[in-house]
Amino acid sequence: MSKEVLAVVEIMANEKGVDKEIIFEAIESALATATRRNTDDEIDARVEINRHTGDYKTFRRWEVIEDDVYIEDKVGWYIRHMDAVDEKPGSEVGDFIEEEIESIDFGRIGAQTAKQVIIQKVREAERKKVVETFQKRVGEILTGQVKRIDRGDVILDMGDNVDAVIPRNELVGRENFRMGDRVRGYLQLVEFRPRGPQLFMSRACKEMLIELFKIEVPEIADELIDVMSAARDVGFRAKIAVRANDPRLDPIGACVGMRGGRVQAVTNELNGERIDIILWNANDAQYVINAMAPAAVTSIMVDEDRHTMDLAVEDDQLSQAIGKNGQNVRLASELTGWELNVMAQSEMAQKHELESRDQMEVFINNLDVDQEIAEVLVAEGFTSLEEIAYVPAAEMLDIDGFDEEIVGELKQRAKDALLTMAIAEEEKQALAEPAQDLIELEGMSMEMAKKLAAKGVITQEDLAELATEELLDILDMDEAQAAELILKARAPWFE
Repeated sequence: MSKEVLAVVEIMANEKGVDKEIIFEAIESALATATRRNTDDEIDARVEINRHTGDYKTFRRWEVIEDDVYIEDKVGWYIRHMDAVDEKPGSEVGDFIEEEIESIDFGRIGAQTAKQVIIQKVREAERKKVVETFQKRVGEILTGQVKRIDRGDVILDMGDNVDAVIPRNELVGRENFRMGDRVRGYLQLVEFRPRGPQLFMSRACKEMLIELFKIEVPEIADELIDVMSAARDVGFRAKIAVRANDPRLDPIGACVGMRGGRVQAVTNELNGERIDIILWNANDAQYVINAMAPAAVTSIMVDEDRHTMDLAVEDDQLSQAIGKNGQNVRLASELTGWELNVMAQSEMAQKHELESRDQMEVFINNLDVDQEIAEVLVAEGFTSLEEIAYVPAAEMLDIDGFDEEIVGELKQRAKDALLTMAIAEEEKQALAEPAQDLIELEGMSMEMAKKLAAKGVITQEDLAELATEELLDILDMDEAQAAELILKARAPWFE
């Protein structure tokens, strides 16, 4: 029998191209199944095959369970812990107690049972092998043949009985494919499913655009050019930002190619999607200006705290800068990671004038200075009392007409104004009364509501906008209670 076992393992491993260990495990499982069936499942069994000789042993086994567990079915499969320690000292719940029994004849286990178990194990091994193979290729562009169209989803035959699906929302525009067409897609995910491995691909993701450029532009594949970012309005327009690692190389020219051949190849693959190639820049403002092409930006205002930029263009270029349905500015914003506000040059000048006037009023009223000094401060880029109070004195001394005495006085007045404002805010909060909807909120007490009001949380809406950590800084409760209270405050949002 041992020679027969080894022969079966050798033949099956060669035919199916799977590891011999998997065949051994399949035969062990088949023998154990046959042993259990011979006893009408009254016992549990385990079979162990010697990988070198083919000899095998069979063990009856009992799983160790808690003493008070009630067993209704397969009673002979279990042993209570108090009995298990008598048989094998040191046994724990979940362990197995084993006893060798007579093995059944390999040739008499039932060829069909063995065949079914072996085929099942081999199929599982083949599927896992396929999954492992394609798992390594996630992030690549693969090509398959259209097998069928299912409710708009495109099913591709990838060969070796492997299917891939491109969901309808991952196609480019109104693409229409027919049976037998060869289609390329970006492999996003590989899942192991009972019927076999399932590949999920996309033609609409920005990674598809980047990988296509890697294929068409050898300099990108050779890392002479880096793709820094990409943004797509699928089927219509895209932007891709590149930089050269060699100063002698023109990254835009390399991506465009001779007579536009390279970028045109990518456009054709994406069903005519227009592509703007942008020169990346380490300076965020310059990068945004480049990303707004073909519109020319005349001026720019950066707000780093809010991570926004106001862009001004010539009045007659405003529509081009915004793009159809806001397409150009939206893609530029996605490409750069900045929130962009585009306006005409005349509108920008008016906005700047209003903001400067408001800022001057703040400085005049709080620093007790005349309009001339307020204008100088605004012109030098100061936008808040905090900047004047805490900016290094050396920076203010560079301003024409400012000496140490003037700078010192301005900084002290700014600090005094900030202190006065802080005290006034504290007094305002101390006198604040909680709103009725906050008091009546389930789980809220009057004491809690007053503590919240003292910190500026007056209404239920104010509470709803807090993070759990912020609430814990105000009220003495555990994290779960805080999260539940905030969730109750947010209930109206979902109604």
